[in-house]
Amino acid sequence: MNVSLNKNNTTVAHVKMLIDGEWVESQTGEWLDVINPATQEVLAKVPFATTAEVDAAVAAAQKAFQTWRHTPIGARMRIMLKLQALIREHSKRIAVVLSAEQGKTIADAEGDIFRGLEVVEHACSIGTLQMGEFAENVAGGVDTYTLRQPIGVCAGITPFNFPAMIPLWMFPMAIACGNTFVLKPSEQDPMSTMLLVELAVEAGVPAGVLNVVHGGKQVVDAICTHKDIKAVSFVGSTAVGTHVYDLAGKHGKRVQSMMGAKNHAVVLPDANREQTLNALVGAGFGAAGQRCMATSVVVLVGASKQWVPELKTLAQKLKVNAGNEPGTDVGPVISKRAKQRILDLIESGVKEGARLELDGRGITVAGYENGNFVGPTLLTGVTTQMQIYTQEIFGPVLVVLEVDTLDQAIELVNANPFGNGVGLFTQSGAAARKFQNEIDIGQVGINIPIPVPVPFFSFTGSRGSKLGDLGPYGKQVVQFYTQTKTVTSRWFDDDSVNDGVNTTINLR
Repeated sequence: MNVSLNKNNTTVAHVKMLIDGEWVESQTGEWLDVINPATQEVLAKVPFATTAEVDAAVAAAQKAFQTWRHTPIGARMRIMLKLQALIREHSKRIAVVLSAEQGKTIADAEGDIFRGLEVVEHACSIGTLQMGEFAENVAGGVDTYTLRQPIGVCAGITPFNFPAMIPLWMFPMAIACGNTFVLKPSEQDPMSTMLLVELAVEAGVPAGVLNVVHGGKQVVDAICTHKDIKAVSFVGSTAVGTHVYDLAGKHGKRVQSMMGAKNHAVVLPDANREQTLNALVGAGFGAAGQRCMATSVVVLVGASKQWVPELKTLAQKLKVNAGNEPGTDVGPVISKRAKQRILDLIESGVKEGARLELDGRGITVAGYENGNFVGPTLLTGVTTQMQIYTQEIFGPVLVVLEVDTLDQAIELVNANPFGNGVGLFTQSGAAARKFQNEIDIGQVGINIPIPVPVPFFSFTGSRGSKLGDLGPYGKQVVQFYTQTKTVTSRWFDDDSVNDGVNTTINLR
């Protein structure tokens, strides 16, 4: 194992890099502690790779592409089949590491892995996903067909909140399409990602086809500007995502950048009360709110504003504890810095006039007094001008706004610059149809609070939540990781009649 939990306060493990099939100890002088957010225990040290190490990883990928691109589709599919079997076999073990370094509950960590596994399973169908098109006899004896071919070395930059799912959104489909890959996991919790990378190597991914480097902005910029990298996939904050999109695009790369969000749940009075309240609490406070698709805003329409006391009561019942403790509903946030930012935003809401219905500040957890805990927090009387509304909180905080009509709710949501996801809770088919047609958000849930599509479809966040045209999985990602070559052909037999020189553009 190249990573392990440091439970005995002995020498802290160094997280390795993977370059050209070898597990490499970085020669950098800059290291970052990987910290358990519930205990502050140092689990490992992750390197900030040198420029030479990034170059070596890209060179290995470039070299491997010359042969990997010609590997039969069936061989690539069988590696994906082996990888999905290994992930299933080791998911519980990986979930323990993920929970320790990221903070989420064991059950949520297993869900993190499973949602990535679904994409690996979809990659096993690359034989049909990567098919081109064919048209016979488009002109006399002329056939036209398209080929979907790999583009070369691709790279992925992943966030801390889903250290299993997001990497699995990226490298399996990229290499299944015949590309090679350089992955930069989050420097805050790279250990579970590396366990998945180990499984990929065990599954038969050849040397150089998948490479891993670690680091911060310097490594990100090196990836975005490297002349041999053809495409960059990013998931994370809006600020970094915009920087990646601009820098990589400036250097001629394909870029998909999935960024911040402010996801609304619109509640009509006719909605199923119990199911809706359960959905709001689960989507608002699960994973301590550290999901780009978390429901962070509830828009109560008309008489549904009377549901606030029940919403508060249900949120109060959630158990805050370390992610590995049985029965935990809300674990710690990733870092002390993240916790302070959340507390500051809550305070800003109070100062600007919001009512603090449920205060999760100052919470302590027995046995984990040093943990980065914020309890479920509920604010009502919020307006669209308040900082608590305009900024992405990324914590277990739910803000409530009230409107009188569905039209007002649609107008409110559409005025927000983000466009990742939205949910409508109702039992009216007419209202649902109106909502899905008029709402300007990329992913819509009807009685579903977190409408992340299964991999047969594509992740389709929009507007301020996404830069680039193509999403990170599904049919769109095959387009992202391939280029189309069109072939127009005519074959002559011995009996063909020579029809002379054609100086026009017409085929005949």
